[in-house]
Amino acid sequence: MFIVQVYVHVKEEHIDAFKAATVENARNSIQEQGIARFDIIQQQDDPARFVLVEVYRTPEGPAEHKETEHYRVWRDTVSDMMAEPRSSIKYRNVFPDESGW
Repeated sequence: MFIVQVYVHVKEEHIDAFKAATVENARNSIQEQGIARFDIIQQQDDPARFVLVEVYRTPEGPAEHKETEHYRVWRDTVSDMMAEPRSSIKYRNVFPDESGW
C-alpha cells in the first residue's frame, strides 16, 4: 500500500464549505479501483486543520486519482479556502499487511 497524508489549514470562515467539498471528493474517491481508503480527520483543538489519509493500492494511485474529474473539482473548489498551501507526506504500511486493507 502507498499512503499519503495531506495536511490542510483552512481559513476559519470556510471550514464548513471545505468539509462538505472534501467529503464529496472522498465519497467519489473510494469508488476508484486504486484507492483502499480515503479518510478525513479534523484536529480537535484547531478545527481549521485537517488531515486527509489516502491509502492507494499502488504507487501510481495518487497520479491516477489526480486525473479524475471529482479530484479536479475538489482542487478548484477548495483552493481559495486554504490559509496556506497544503502539504503531504508519503508512507508505506507496516501493519496490517496488504491483506488487512
